[in-house]
Amino acid sequence: MNNQQISAIFSEMADIMEILGQDAFRINTYRKVARVVKECDQDVATLAADKGVESLAGVGKSSAAKIHEFVHGGTIGAHQELSKQIPPGLLELLKIPGLGPKGVRAVWQGLKVCNLADLKRVIKDHSLETLPKFGAKKAQTLEKGISFLESGQGRTLLVAGLAIADVIAGQLLGKKIVERIELAGSARRCQETIGSITLLAEGEDDKGIIEAFIHLPGVLEVTNCGPGNASVRYGDANICKDVIQAVLYVVPSRSMGAAQFYYTGSTSHTTRLHEIAARKNMTLNEKGLFNGDNLLAGNTEQGIYKKLGLEYVPPTLREDQGEIERAQKKKLPRLIQLADIQGDMHMHTTESDGRATLEEMMAAAKHLGYRYIAVTNHSHSSVIANGLDLKRLSNQIEQVKRANEKDKDIEVLASSEVDILMDGTLDYPDEILAELDFVMASVHSGMTGSQEKLTTRLLRAMENPYVNCIGHPTGRLITVREPMQLDMPAIIRQAAVTRTALEVSAQPQRLDLKDSHVRMAIEAGVKLMIDTDAHDILGLRLMRYGVATAQRGWATKKDVLNSQPVKMIHKWVQDKRP
Repeated sequence: MNNQQISAIFSEMADIMEILGQDAFRINTYRKVARVVKECDQDVATLAADKGVESLAGVGKSSAAKIHEFVHGGTIGAHQELSKQIPPGLLELLKIPGLGPKGVRAVWQGLKVCNLADLKRVIKDHSLETLPKFGAKKAQTLEKGISFLESGQGRTLLVAGLAIADVIAGQLLGKKIVERIELAGSARRCQETIGSITLLAEGEDDKGIIEAFIHLPGVLEVTNCGPGNASVRYGDANICKDVIQAVLYVVPSRSMGAAQFYYTGSTSHTTRLHEIAARKNMTLNEKGLFNGDNLLAGNTEQGIYKKLGLEYVPPTLREDQGEIERAQKKKLPRLIQLADIQGDMHMHTTESDGRATLEEMMAAAKHLGYRYIAVTNHSHSSVIANGLDLKRLSNQIEQVKRANEKDKDIEVLASSEVDILMDGTLDYPDEILAELDFVMASVHSGMTGSQEKLTTRLLRAMENPYVNCIGHPTGRLITVREPMQLDMPAIIRQAAVTRTALEVSAQPQRLDLKDSHVRMAIEAGVKLMIDTDAHDILGLRLMRYGVATAQRGWATKKDVLNSQPVKMIHKWVQDKRP
């Protein structure tokens, strides 16, 4: 709770300062502190007591002092002083899509708008349209944004957002006037949830492209339409239940790279590059990198980074978490790629709760180019998932042996997703686990309780010499279920000591480990496994989301066990066993 409260306070201070038009450097600093504290898996209050807050990357002495102030007194004086400088209802306006801090500043100073009711009033009486850069179309956009906010609609899972983006891109590319279309925004950075879809189109007929976009099947409403850009509310029940905002910019080829960089973000990353450009007497915007009126780079992102003296930063790393400093030294990691994955080590067949047979999963895995798979049907305590009792498990082991004798093009490892029981013991006895080629251990029930109890449960499971990987370690379901309250640093230390891998589940509603935990694990020398937890053939194609999450955590090929040949998997297993 301390971390969430402190993060929210720093984020709010940054918002207030931007509304007040204060120093941009301090604003960016506070936003970075907010993110670092939010993602920290240790209690910041404990760090403060040990005077270790300054050890967090991005937290300087001044910010650390404010954190100490909150821990000891429950408030931050600077935050209270800033809050006094704006009306109490003003920050609520930041929740409206299309109205950032600068827009809030404009309506507050220009029309004395202090809350949502005031904003509705100036939209209704058309006085909002008198402000510079507002006008009738902007007023309509904000009115729709208010309706969107009040409808309770939230963020969309990455998998759904990308599916919609693919459909829109395909529809537009079917138009002869669109020559090229690229993804931008948080979806390109592969954030686990996204608020909107941003697409960049290239073509000669700007007006024609925009007309084609706003009249696509699936467009429910046009929320903004101007020269070279438009935004719509898009929904297709055949893809997902969510209605999402989609934005399109028409971009000339000479500026496509600059637009990709600018509209991909994150804000912190782009701000840092703007600062680097300024120090070199250059200007960087969505049209290109300029020295005066001279265009230095713009058609590719790589060209922009090169001109600024940086190694190219992949979109999944653009969060201002040290990637810029590494890019300056030309020492960015070579991130894990989908093509590096040699096998999927977590899947289910019709023997438990899957919807495809072993043979069907093998054929689908071979089609994806995999060299091996592990069949991890549930253990017998997972009654609802038709878990295997000892006799059925023995039959499955024999089935796997026969499959390997019949098909030499792919190796199947006899495995199980074994339930971790409440006391940290396993659902099968050790003598049975010893018959398996690989053991995935997971928590499927009893996910509430104290942090100490839940953490001890996983620590004990990892002590078992037959446990090779912890499946979806925190048990979270994004937008549905909070993660278990675990001491993640302790979990990761134990994984390192016991040589137990931690899974990065590619299930879009799990993505567990999440990106910040992935990075913690890598720094501790823990091996990862990226798996789909597939229950059918199509589920095997979800691997891309696990790879993207691992990339966001700075994972390389050497960090991921199932990017290695199967003999390395067998060695990993045997090295832990007695």
